[in-house]
Amino acid sequence: MKAIPNISIAGRRIAEDCPPYVIAELSANHNGKLETALKIIEEAHKAGADAIKLQTYTADTITLDSDADEFKIHGGLWGGKTLYQLYQEAHMPWEWHQPLFEYAQKLGITIFSSPFDNTAVDLLESLNAPAYKIASFEAVDLPLIKYVAGTGKPMIISTGMADAEEIEEAIQAARDGGCKELAILHCVSGYPAPPEDYNLQTLVDMKNRFGLVTGLSDHTLDNITAITSVALGGSIIEKHFTLNRNNGGPDDSFSLEPSELKELCKNTKISWSSLGRIDYGRKSSEIDNVKFRRSLYFVKNLEAGDMITADSVRSVRPGYGLAPKYMKEVVGKSVKKKTLPNTPVLPGDYE
Repeated sequence: MKAIPNISIAGRRIAEDCPPYVIAELSANHNGKLETALKIIEEAHKAGADAIKLQTYTADTITLDSDADEFKIHGGLWGGKTLYQLYQEAHMPWEWHQPLFEYAQKLGITIFSSPFDNTAVDLLESLNAPAYKIASFEAVDLPLIKYVAGTGKPMIISTGMADAEEIEEAIQAARDGGCKELAILHCVSGYPAPPEDYNLQTLVDMKNRFGLVTGLSDHTLDNITAITSVALGGSIIEKHFTLNRNNGGPDDSFSLEPSELKELCKNTKISWSSLGRIDYGRKSSEIDNVKFRRSLYFVKNLEAGDMITADSVRSVRPGYGLAPKYMKEVVGKSVKKKTLPNTPVLPGDYE
C-alpha cells in the first residue's frame, strides 16, 4: 500500500489521515503594537489553532526605498502607497520575535514564520523555529528556498501566482537544498480573493501531481472554501487572523476574527471526520431505526387455508415483517393459521 505523504511540525503529524492543521496568520495585524501581537497569539490558541505564523522581514530586506512608478501600488487595498511605505508599516519588528516565540511556547501553541531573506532565516534559527513557510510571492526565489531547506526543518510553500512549472522548480529547489519534509499550499494571491477564483480541483491535481502534503492558503472572506478543501484532501488550512476586522491595519479587512477562527477549527475537523472510510455496513446511529423500515403486514382477517391476495397484504412501516422484496413470493400462497390485520407477515405464516 502506498505511503500517505506526511510531515511533522513540533511533534504534530500532518497528513490526510490526521485532522487538518490550522495555521493562524498574524501577518501585519499587530498594527505596530507588541501587545496586540501577543493578544492575537492568545486568541488563536483559545480558538484551537494548531499554529500561529509570523512574517519576518523589514522594508529594507524586501524592497527598495523608491517612489519610482514601478515601486508604487496602484489601486486595490494598498493603493497609493509605495512598497517601502507598505512594508515599513506592516513589518514585524525583529526585536519582537523573541517575546512572541516565548509567549506562544508558554501557551502551548506552535509558532513559526515566513522569512523573506537569508537574514530572516538566521534570526528564526536563533529562536529554534520548528518550521518555515515560503510566501507565494517568494515561491520564485529559489536561492531563498534552498537556504531555508538547509536548516533541515519542515517547509511549507505557498503557490499563489505560480504555474505548474514554477511549483515544480520550487519543489526541486527545496529537495536540492536538503528538505526532507515538504508541503505545498494551493493559494490565490488576491486580498481578498473571491471563492470562484480558487478552483479547488487544482488542489486535488496538485496533491496527485506532486505527491506531497497539500493544503490551502485561503484569502476568501469566510470559511466555506477552507472547509470544502478538507473534503478534497487538504491537510493544512492557513487563514489571516485579527482581533477586529475594523482595526484599519493592512491585512485586517480580509482576516478572520476570533469567533470565526474558532468555527474554522471546529468545522474543518468535522469535515475531516465525516470523510471516514469506505463502509457500507450499518452504522451505530442507525441500529435503533432499522425497525422503522418498510416490511410486509397483513391488512385483512384470513382463516387457515385462505389464499393471500394482493389486497390482503401491504408494504408499510415498521420493519418487523418480511422485506417488501418477498411480496411476489407471498401473494398467492395459503396461510397456515388464522391471521389478524396489522400483524407482520413472517416466514412461517404461509405454505
